[in-house]
Amino acid sequence: MADPKTAAVGPLVGAVVQGTNSTRFLVFSSKTAELLSHHKVELTQEFPKEGWVEQDPKEILQSVYECIARTCEKLDEMNIDICNIKAVGVSNQRETTVIWDKLTGEPLYNAVVWLDLRTQTTVEDLSKKIPGNSNFVKSKTGLPLSTYFSAVKLRWMLDNVRNVQKAVEEGRALFGTIDSWLIWSLTGGVNGGVHCTDVTNASRTMLFNIHSLEWDKELCDFFEIPMDLLPNVFSSSEIYGLIKTGALEGVPISGCLGDQCAALVGQMCFQEGQAKNTYGTGCFLLCNTGRKCVFSEHGLLTTVAYKLGREKPAYYALEGSVAIAGAVIRWLRDNLGIIETSGDIEKLAKEVGTSYGCYFVPAFSGLYAPYWEPSARGILCGLTQFTNKCHIAFAALEAVCFQTREILEAMNHDCGIPLRHLQVDGGMTDNKVLMQLQADILHIPVIKPFMPETTALGAAMAAGAAEGVSIWSLEPQALSVLRMERFEPQIQATESEIRYATWKKAVMKSMGWVTSQSSESGDPSIFSSMPLGFFIVSSMVMLIGARYISGMP
Repeated sequence: MADPKTAAVGPLVGAVVQGTNSTRFLVFSSKTAELLSHHKVELTQEFPKEGWVEQDPKEILQSVYECIARTCEKLDEMNIDICNIKAVGVSNQRETTVIWDKLTGEPLYNAVVWLDLRTQTTVEDLSKKIPGNSNFVKSKTGLPLSTYFSAVKLRWMLDNVRNVQKAVEEGRALFGTIDSWLIWSLTGGVNGGVHCTDVTNASRTMLFNIHSLEWDKELCDFFEIPMDLLPNVFSSSEIYGLIKTGALEGVPISGCLGDQCAALVGQMCFQEGQAKNTYGTGCFLLCNTGRKCVFSEHGLLTTVAYKLGREKPAYYALEGSVAIAGAVIRWLRDNLGIIETSGDIEKLAKEVGTSYGCYFVPAFSGLYAPYWEPSARGILCGLTQFTNKCHIAFAALEAVCFQTREILEAMNHDCGIPLRHLQVDGGMTDNKVLMQLQADILHIPVIKPFMPETTALGAAMAAGAAEGVSIWSLEPQALSVLRMERFEPQIQATESEIRYATWKKAVMKSMGWVTSQSSESGDPSIFSSMPLGFFIVSSMVMLIGARYISGMP
């Protein structure tokens, strides 16, 4: 932590980072980009049925208030005046969908999380409406029709939740991704709250034309979504409104970026061809393609990267999305109990240094890029009586790295110029075993900033640079250079290729496990249609788990 006597150099900027598993509030110096203080609150997730993932919007909002209050208390203890905080930026988990009552401020349903799979039948029904020779949805949005994005989640709520239907009929409903819910609430809620979003979050809804940078009537008609539900769309860096309550009352909210775009800005990937990979609940590799949309032929998404000012141009990115990265560590902790804390996985993996032929495909929510295969489910294969929890831990880390390699190869094909190194960030990058594995499996250097909070930094930069705030310069010569740690490949390329090829075999075996009907209903009868191999693997996992979790040899 910064020295309290030297920390408050120049104005300060706060950043809300609202993620899938936690909320954080961090405060930076706008002159040095130094992190001064922060606070974190973990969040609960609800799984009402198989494949369903929900969160309480009110818990998310309360966590933001708590993080802001506690961080301000810490600054006060450091003799730093919170009046120095001149702006706040927001970054958020994307695609997660909230709909609420504008008269009461109450959510009309739980937030449906980006990982949620309940909409598979909705997606299949909508797919039949798209002409085979003209995918106007993808050409306008840069996105494949998938359970991942907000429009189908909103369509499901409109079809299935009576509270939502009634509020829409009566003109009381507002829709938003998490940023919209937070900004509306922080700027007054029912008392004049600002209903808005930025171009990066809007581009993940599947209702937004990434060329015109506007909500698209044809898309809204296709999904049968009333346009009056939608927030106003602004740039990623301008004053949206003032905080109306709490320790930061009167401070402007002036930056807003989807979390992956915030990390791209925080990593200072402002040049065409620069890329970063964020290791959070999921894994997200973004490559800046400049002011032009590049459409992928290898399963990647085209998305808006940032628009840093009302009059500034929009920049675009190619993105590869992996659904399960850090979430697999949480699963090993909470579901299998083979680790007590997330940090324990590094110790277990380091103990064996190999998966001993065990491969883990954590397709808990299907497979995202480059496959877009919702029928896939997680599998462990290559198990023997020698396999123990350390090998499974190692295989889990390897799975994150293999998934990243699949994305990177697709990106190299689309961009035409292979990346010479990979910039990384996110909570998982503290794991040195993971970072070395990533360098080995990619066979290129992996570069990690010593200050890993690049998502928060990106949101703070956008907020501090906004017109009317103007305390953070985004000119190249004014940007602080991040100190980096470098991981070089330490294995032969041939070994990397063999391991990767075996992983690909495992991926193929993970596909086609469930039908759309079973994923929506959560009906346990899905097991009746599963192949015998499922039960064999399950039995082996339970046997090995019982023996090795209990410490038996």
